[in-house]
Formats: sequence, structure tokens, C-alpha cells
Amino acid sequence: MFAGFTSRRRFADLSEQEVLALAISSEEDDAQIYRQYGEKLRKEYPASAQIFDGMALEEDEHRRRLIEAHKARFGDVIPLIRREHVAGFYARKPIWLAKNLSLETIRGEAEAMERDAGKFYTLAAQRSSDADTRKLLGDLAAAELGHEKTAVELSATHLTEDAKDEEDRKAHRQFILTWVQPGLAGLMDGSVSTLAPIFATAFATHDPHTTLLVGLAASVGAGISMGFTEAAHDDGVISGRGSPMKRGVASGVMTTLGGLGHALPYLIPDFWTATTIAMIVVFLELWAITWIQNRFMETPFLRAAFQVVLGGALVFAAGVLIGAG
Repeated sequence: MFAGFTSRRRFADLSEQEVLALAISSEEDDAQIYRQYGEKLRKEYPASAQIFDGMALEEDEHRRRLIEAHKARFGDVIPLIRREHVAGFYARKPIWLAKNLSLETIRGEAEAMERDAGKFYTLAAQRSSDADTRKLLGDLAAAELGHEKTAVELSATHLTEDAKDEEDRKAHRQFILTWVQPGLAGLMDGSVSTLAPIFATAFATHDPHTTLLVGLAASVGAGISMGFTEAAHDDGVISGRGSPMKRGVASGVMTTLGGLGHALPYLIPDFWTATTIAMIVVFLELWAITWIQNRFMETPFLRAAFQVVLGGALVFAAGVLIGAG
């Protein structure tokens, strides 16, 4: 049960050779991560890809210098020790996760990589009582700070203001296509399509409990249906709309929430109190959809309001008339 913990070494117990070997393997890993980031970004964000290519080359140079230092002090055989072998050592996310990360997230991950490494080596140097080990760790901390400087220089060379603006626009567009658009479609479907069955049931039975059950069934059922439909009908390869799983989650969750908004008020036992609150929630839902359309989809506000509010009002009226009849 505890094998994964007991097999890990404490950093304080590592020899100077092992610390040097750990630094070498860490540089190798970081170079590979930067190359993976560059490859992932190359098609859509070539300027950022060049930055990560340059940072990978810097890691290669530091690794080369560390290997030379090891050969000079300890010989050619480098001990096999990696981050996961040392308790408390900073971790890196698996490289395969890069394909699911946005541009801004990757930039943030790179900054965190340099910051974590520099902080760890600086703190480790301060805690070391051995002069040679302290110097070694201090040199490694300085190298990591040098990486940060290099990143700034590479950004100035490759990522001009115009290039960054263009990449930010692409990232924003991808966010819209992957999350906002399917989420908005789900919210509209959940908010509008469930109006008729929920309010028809309410005015037909005047029973809050029955109305609540119908509302829950309609909301959850619609969420599952919309989620699977969104995920299955487009794999995102040709359309560029992003991960079908993400789009399916966005659509399914927002559809369910849209329906639950005016179903949950029927937890209140008094029919007219619950119905009044449900109507207020419907009003807020419709205007929230209008705001999202205007804010993210750039739909003119009046047109969005006319489409959403009028459509919702007609569906609501249909449900009430059918239920009352």
C-alpha cells in the first residue's frame, strides 16, 4: 500500500552526484515538454511554437553543461534518478496532456515550470549545510532564472504584439467554438424547450411535486440527449470546433441547468408561490441567454432579445394554454 512512498528518496539524503543526475534528468524532461508544446502550437500559433523551440534548446544546453560537470567530477556513468524518485520534488504534468491545453494555459504552465524549478533549487541551496552542494544548487537556481530571462528575450524576438494579438484572437475563437457555442445552445434548449412540459404540467395538475418530477425528468433527459448529440455529430477534426467530449459536457450540463432553473422552484409546496418564482427565473434565464449571445456571439442586443424573449414567451404561453385547457 505504501510502496510508492517508501521507495522515494528524501532530497536531503541525495549525494552530490545524485543531485547532479537529478538535474540532468529534469533538464531532459523539460526540454521534451517544451518541444511537445511547440509541436502542439505550431499549426495555429507559430510564433509561440518558436518560443518553446528556443526554450527547449536552452534546456539542451544546460543539460550538456551539467553532463560535462558530472563527467569531470564523477565519470561517465550517470545514476538513474528522476523527479518521481524524490519525495517533495516538484512535479510536471504528463506530456500527453498538452493536446488538451489552451494557449494561455500552456504559457502559464511554462512560467510555472521555470518558477517552480528556480524556487526549489533556491530553497534547497539555503537549507544545505555542505558548501559544494550549496554552490551546486545555487548554480542550478541561477540557471533557472536564466531560463526566465531567455523566455523574455525569445518572446521579444518571436512574439510581437501583432503576433500575440493574432494568437489571442485564435485562442478566444477556439474557446467560443468549444465551450460557449455548445453551452449556449444547451442553455437555450434547456431553458426554452422545457418551458412547455413544465408549465403545462403545473397548470394541468396544480401539484408542485408532480411538476417538479416532470421538470427533473425533462431537464436531465434533455441534458443527456444534447450532450450525446453534440459529442457524436462532430469530432471537431474538420470543423475545428475542438474536443467533442468538452463540447458534449458543455452542452449537456448547460441544458440540464437551463431546465432545472424553473423546475426547482416547485420544491416549494405552495403552487402559486412556486409558479411565481419559476416565472421570475424564466425571465432571468432568457435575459441571460440574450446577454451571452450579445457578449460572446456578437449578436446585436435587440435582435438577440427579440429572438430569445419572444421565442421563450411563445413556448411558455403554449405550455400554460395546453395545461389550463
